[in-house]
Amino acid sequence: MKKFNIIIKRIVFLAVVIAIWQLIFALGIFEEIIFPSPLKVFTALYEGFSSGDFVIALGASFKHLFSGLSLAIVIGTVIGVIFGKSKQADETAGMYLIALQSIPSIVWVPLAIMIFGFSEFAVIFVIVLGGTFVMALNVRSAIHNVPPQLVRAARTMGTKSFSLFYRVEIPASIPYFMSGLRLAWAFSWRALMAGELLSNGPGLGYTLSYAQDYARMDQVIGIIIIIGVIGALVDNFVFSKLEKTVMKRWGM
Repeated sequence: MKKFNIIIKRIVFLAVVIAIWQLIFALGIFEEIIFPSPLKVFTALYEGFSSGDFVIALGASFKHLFSGLSLAIVIGTVIGVIFGKSKQADETAGMYLIALQSIPSIVWVPLAIMIFGFSEFAVIFVIVLGGTFVMALNVRSAIHNVPPQLVRAARTMGTKSFSLFYRVEIPASIPYFMSGLRLAWAFSWRALMAGELLSNGPGLGYTLSYAQDYARMDQVIGIIIIIGVIGALVDNFVFSKLEKTVMKRWGM
């Protein structure tokens, strides 16, 4: 019943937003080329999917995303473990990890283009940088937040070195690792759009840039809606559920 009420509230809120949107359009406050009606935007979405253009763009974007996100998770996890286990590394370069994580993904685009040109590798490079540092920070925090009593108890029972890390620290770090995955997805998704905006290949970002060049504001708003909806759906129905399941299983 509670979930049903939440769904109803969200539908009502969406209906109110669309009604306000239509009202602003009807009042003629902005020119139609700048502020299209909801019907025109939904028509552009229908045409984009029925023609297959948006489907192809989505496929290309997810291909870039999975490649970049996979690398970001692996590289970020390795870096996070190094900083989490090595006090010297953490004290020496830990602050730079935070600095790198705070850099917006769009800033990496010129560097990616200079190195890889206008290619898919440039897009993947931006995605990797977008997700790696936030993943590394969460893995580092995960290791630092392992309860010390667990470590002491394991050492008392004779568990040492790699066995201690594998059997105690990794299981205790899983909840924070899942939070890192969720954030890495979100940062990588935004980085993907930043990278594709200046690419010359298929993808949602490129399609958005193409629509802007031809003043197709209905397509621009439609693609923005697609990006937001996909981001919300994946976060709520994949990573959020995984995180909640792990938290519940770990008694958190």
